[in-house]
Amino acid sequence: ALLKTGSAYYAPSAAAARMARAVITDSGETIPVCAWVDGEYGISGVYLGVEAEVGAGGIKRVVERELTDSELDGLRQAAEAVRAKQADIADR
Repeated sequence: ALLKTGSAYYAPSAAAARMARAVITDSGETIPVCAWVDGEYGISGVYLGVEAEVGAGGIKRVVERELTDSELDGLRQAAEAVRAKQADIADR
């Protein structure tokens, strides 16, 4: 049903346009992205969905928001799940 209205295409297209605009204009706009984390939220060595300032060079920096303990736990669990999948792929 979603494909009939175009809604399955609109959100990803709008997000891509927003990212492209931030890069072209070097705006430094904070945008949800998939970024390599290196110590943010106490997590390193994995790509996660986080907010980051985006500009001409791409991601300028990951923006750390204040998270509840539950949210932080969920983010850490997500990081471990991604790590496990990366290891699984690397083993093939």
